Amino acid sequence: MRYDLNLLPVFLAVMEERSVTRAAQRLGITQPALSNALTRLRAMLMDPLFIRERYGMQPTQKAEELAPIIAAALASLDGAILGQRDFDPAKSTQLVTLAPNSYVELVLVPAIVARLRELAPNMAVRLTPFGTDLAETGVISGSTAMVLGRVVEPPDNLVVQHVMEDGLACIVRRGHPTVDRKMTRKQYEQLKHVNVLPPGRLRVGLFQALEKQGLKREVAVSVTHFLAVPEVVAVTDYCATLPAQICRKLASDKRLKVLPSPVDLGTFPVEIAWHVRYRDDPAHRWLRALVAEVAAEVQAQGEVPSTKKA
Repeated sequence: MRYDLNLLPVFLAVMEERSVTRAAQRLGITQPALSNALTRLRAMLMDPLFIRERYGMQPTQKAEELAPIIAAALASLDGAILGQRDFDPAKSTQLVTLAPNSYVELVLVPAIVARLRELAPNMAVRLTPFGTDLAETGVISGSTAMVLGRVVEPPDNLVVQHVMEDGLACIVRRGHPTVDRKMTRKQYEQLKHVNVLPPGRLRVGLFQALEKQGLKREVAVSVTHFLAVPEVVAVTDYCATLPAQICRKLASDKRLKVLPSPVDLGTFPVEIAWHVRYRDDPAHRWLRALVAEVAAEVQAQGEVPSTKKA
């Protein structure tokens, strides 16, 4: 029996998208064309493969068993073909889609864009939100080049790389009535706080760090983005606990002062993740090396001035 290898990307698209409509959009074909391909795929593999249910196309047991084998085979084939291509960033006109969390968008993306402008001036960048669902970013399907942030429990088809670490510091308004150049544990617990609730796992890490140190915090207001925090802190007597790299950016704001946290709250990782099919893609390999290099440079810039020990 001869196998139509053109049907295997169809299988993988439906497996990852769990939707005929989204799978067709991903492959750039019409929905009837994908349905026809799925019918031939079912006949070829002698199994229904996907059952339509209320919340999407659910794979059969055979489909679950075949998925990692087919994904690995296609990734290997992509690597063999793409690895033969040369990549010249100076001539590239690619559109690169990145999914950074709000921390990375503020701390790393400007430096990444500046480096791309220098080395690949015709390459365009599009950002898509990195929320709580990796599938929504497009990285699991491969339509997004990479996610940047904290990647928790990634699926098997994602490769995860650690690129930097960051710590935590505090900000209050300049001229605060009770906090001068240093904040004690008692002061921290007596103050009211501004809390950041971005999508993703960063807030979980802060809560866990506070709990580990037994540090109490009364939250007066919660915001959804780091950029809102200095505006609130500048007009109140509230305190905010933020990543040290963000505090470094705020250190020049004359309305604010940056202080070390009263206890060591540890660090959190910053990671990038991408679909396994891009492992050997020369353009993608160049891009992730650039991102890792920029992250290392940002981390090497060191602590914010107010957190340096005398």
